Amino acid sequence: MPIENPARRLRRLESLFKEDEIAPWGGAARNTGELAMEVILKEDVANLGQRGEVVKVADGYGRNFLLPRKLAMQATEANKAVIEQMKVSAARRSATEKAQAEILAGMLEPVVLTFTRKSSEAGHLFGSVTSSDVAAGLAEKGFEVDRRKIQLADPFKSLGDFTVAIKLYREVTAHIGVKVVGEAPAAEPQAEAVAAE
Repeated sequence: MPIENPARRLRRLESLFKEDEIAPWGGAARNTGELAMEVILKEDVANLGQRGEVVKVADGYGRNFLLPRKLAMQATEANKAVIEQMKVSAARRSATEKAQAEILAGMLEPVVLTFTRKSSEAGHLFGSVTSSDVAAGLAEKGFEVDRRKIQLADPFKSLGDFTVAIKLYREVTAHIGVKVVGEAPAAEPQAEAVAAE
């Protein structure tokens, strides 16, 4: 007896079941492309929803990504009641976080960081000033800001004055000044020897 192709065998088995029946291997007989699972988001998920929302997702996305990473929980009646309580506490927490972010934004606005780097005569840096450098500069001034909140599209690679946005909260963004200056060239040792004579 010839060995049957596994894909062909699966199609043959699926044809034996109606769309609404459950196949003996545990799944639906046919994938209709509909979103099969309702979940409640525990965290904000990009392109899906905000914390506390009930959303429909594909079965595999919910089981294999959202649930194991604790980004969501299944939408049962008990969980919906729990999530209502979580929404109330999250609203309170969100309001305090936003107020703290606004205070920090007010403190950051007048800050100007100055970085000294080696540069060419044309004003191009030998290296760059990155978001990590900005975060370290803020830490020296007493502000603890995560470098991922610093919105720097590309590192600064030239001398000059720049404005950097720091997203402290969803609607709260602070802007600080960054000044990149070139190092003063060291005096040539030969010139010093000539001057000594």
